[in-house]
Amino acid sequence: MPAKKRCQSQIGTDAQCNSAALRIVGECPHCRAQFCGAHRLPEHHNCSNLEDCRQQAFDRNKNKLESERTVASKMATA
Repeated sequence: MPAKKRCQSQIGTDAQCNSAALRIVGECPHCRAQFCGAHRLPEHHNCSNLEDCRQQAFDRNKNKLESERTVASKMATA
């Protein structure tokens, strides 16, 4: 049986986390590293791609809002 994967938060420092990495939700989709429950969110493990993540979310939200924009109908006055 292979050894348990450990959290990769602050790896190589004195503050390194020794908790076991989560199997399903422990992988960060942005930096592809494995983390425990406390460090699985990009904000909690100082993700190197956090700014790109925020920009992608901003662009998705912007596109969604622009696609739902309504145009007021013009009323003809006589």
